[in-house]
Amino acid sequence: MKLKPGDVVILKSGGHPLSVVEVNGDKIGCVWMGDKGDLFRETLPLAVLELADTSDDEDEDDEEEDEEDEEDEEDEEEEDDEEAGQSKVA
Repeated sequence: MKLKPGDVVILKSGGHPLSVVEVNGDKIGCVWMGDKGDLFRETLPLAVLELADTSDDEDEDDEEEDEEDEEDEEDEEEEDDEEAGQSKVA
């Protein structure tokens, strides 16, 4: 795995996402925010890290929002059609 500064990684054992700030061979400098907002920095061996899957989470959220928006639009169109049909009958 080839890492570069700016990549987001996670420990293979789990935990917070870590931002890569430095790469020196198999030693990777990482920073992350703790639960209380503290900033941590640690140099970790490459063997304990894997790329974090951040883009899929964002894409899934976007897709869910898009689907909800489409459903809302369809519901509004149906209501408009029903209202238009009622006003013509009355």
